[in-house]
Amino acid sequence: MEMRRKDLAVTDQEKLDEMIQRCDCFRLAFADGIHPYIVPLSFGYVRDGDKGRFYFHSAGAGRKVDLCRKLGRAGFELDNGGRVKPDEKPCDFSVAYESVVGEGAVTELTDLEEKAAGLQIIMEHYSHRTDWVFPESVLERTCVFCLTVEEISGRAHG
Repeated sequence: MEMRRKDLAVTDQEKLDEMIQRCDCFRLAFADGIHPYIVPLSFGYVRDGDKGRFYFHSAGAGRKVDLCRKLGRAGFELDNGGRVKPDEKPCDFSVAYESVVGEGAVTELTDLEEKAAGLQIIMEHYSHRTDWVFPESVLERTCVFCLTVEEISGRAHG
């Protein structure tokens, strides 16, 4: 992914992972023909060697589920901050932020153990706990997806 403001680029994977962990919302984006579709989600993120993986969940039906199954790939965006930095001159206003964008392959997890592991990663992101128990009936009716990152870039502006 080419970036115009290279001075704002974050290329260190460890720093990108830290930025992701500070975010609360994962926006998933699809190209549905000529109709763009983007949806904000709760998420969990892990790095497994050189692969980053986002986990998200859904009810068993709907546009997001249909597009995940149909397309098998999506774009994503996360951001943290957005604190306005005022100035005396209008053109010198700026915003302090961190953002991460990318794309990857989306797969649906169907094995109950894999679904539970994905949900555990999501819950850990928000609760910092790893001991959640998910009833089998919940796992059976919940869709859990994994987006494996293929391209990623970050920006930070202090």
